[in-house]
Amino acid sequence: MIQNQAKEWKSFVAIGDSFTEGVADPGVNDTYLGWADRLASKLADTYGTQTDPLRYANLAVRGRLLPQMLKEQVPRALELHPELVSFAGGINDAMRGSFDLNAKATDIERAVRELRAGGHDVLLFAFGNPARTSKVMGLLSDRFAGLRSATVAIAAAYDCYLVDFWDREVFDDPRIWDEDRLHLNPRGHELVSQAAMQALGWGGGHWLVTPGDIPQSSFPHRVIGHLTWTKNHGWPWVRRRFRGASSGDGISAKYWDYVSVLPRV
Repeated sequence: MIQNQAKEWKSFVAIGDSFTEGVADPGVNDTYLGWADRLASKLADTYGTQTDPLRYANLAVRGRLLPQMLKEQVPRALELHPELVSFAGGINDAMRGSFDLNAKATDIERAVRELRAGGHDVLLFAFGNPARTSKVMGLLSDRFAGLRSATVAIAAAYDCYLVDFWDREVFDDPRIWDEDRLHLNPRGHELVSQAAMQALGWGGGHWLVTPGDIPQSSFPHRVIGHLTWTKNHGWPWVRRRFRGASSGDGISAKYWDYVSVLPRV
């Protein structure tokens, strides 16, 4: 079954790629904030104290693929021995030229199996349907649907917590996305942190509400937007793929060791 019982976790480690690193949600000292940092603060605010803060590590690095997470991040999470681990990945894998769903599902299951065998509670993410907002990303809809189904099944089989975005229309709103159209902006990361709190049994359901009518732009504005995106984000991504490079090359994890997160009130 899928877990929903709230607990007072004293340590939390986040595993993943740019989504979990927090790309497009500016923080301090040239780092990103992101939903995982925001979730750590919410957990600390909920039950932490000044003398017993939440211990938090964020191992995520932008551009990472599932095999890299298994090789680099899962072993480190096991070393830190947290009470709660979040694992979110597979989007970068689905956007590659070749994609083997069975292999990627096996990667996710292996990570979850190792983490659960270590006695850790696990929070998983099943991502949304890109076909609702992008014709280009919609070409990969079958891959995303397969990953989502596999993640839901793994969450149930290993008694994990789960955030499932598949039918959540709130994420169709362009106002929660960065201009690169791939990463959430601060408003979007805040929504994810609220969704995670709910999945962990600590939050309400207000995050599910669509934040007002979705704005509709004119045809000329859309054309200009597409051209700008192609120049600033589309072509750089294509060039990296041709070179075999990653946006995460040379990037280190934000918090490889635990930091203390104190309640803000």
